[in-house]
Amino acid sequence: MSEYQLDQSVLKKIDQWAKKFPKEQPRSAVIKSLRFIQDHYGWLSDRQLDALAKHLNIPAIQVYEVASFYSMYHRKPVGRYTIGICDSISCMLCGSHDLMHYIENKLGVKPGETTKDGLFTLEEVECLAACTKAPVLLINGKDYYENMDPKSVDDLLEKLSQGDS
Repeated sequence: MSEYQLDQSVLKKIDQWAKKFPKEQPRSAVIKSLRFIQDHYGWLSDRQLDALAKHLNIPAIQVYEVASFYSMYHRKPVGRYTIGICDSISCMLCGSHDLMHYIENKLGVKPGETTKDGLFTLEEVECLAACTKAPVLLINGKDYYENMDPKSVDDLLEKLSQGDS
């Protein structure tokens, strides 16, 4: 079996990012490099983590530690859209748990699961720092939707289902 190679466009981004750090500290580039890989492939496989470690010339365990510690990284395939529901106290007090149950029933999945059509993965996430606009959803780790309720969730899911992100 030949050695796994990351896509050249990803390696270029990793190399550009790594230049921001001292050469003797390649581990400093791991967090953002994992993001580049996940953004390109959708999730982080063992083969990709091993390839990153080899590319940065660091022990693989240092890459695995980061990938397994942070909840923003996906270690298994996820849907086209990840729906993160904030479970902080502010969001809970404003109905995030009810909203979670609403979305579970609507999509037929529990947190950590992906819909059968591969479109949505539901996740509970830590504080999204938007407490005054609770409850908050985070789509694909980057797009915030605030003051959510069942109607706004329905509208958002419809929009995403039609490919409008």
